[in-house]
Amino acid sequence: MPFFEVLWHGEAIGDGGDLAEALQAYATVKPDDGDWQAACSSPGAEPCIRRYASFDAFLDNADELETIPVTAAMIAEALPPQG
Repeated sequence: MPFFEVLWHGEAIGDGGDLAEALQAYATVKPDDGDWQAACSSPGAEPCIRRYASFDAFLDNADELETIPVTAAMIAEALPPQG
């Protein structure tokens, strides 16, 4: 089962067992104005998700299988609408 590590400004902010769950971790860094486009474009933000073969591989410091660049649209779609 794959494992996904979520990064924001080079720091791990969460994880998930699938991509959809991992994207929800961005709720912890939601910009006050809700402007994900500006937040993702800010210097150093570089939102991305690293996919590992498994949680055990992650714990064993194995190299990630891939790094997935995350867009503002991906985050906005994954998070529940604010009402």
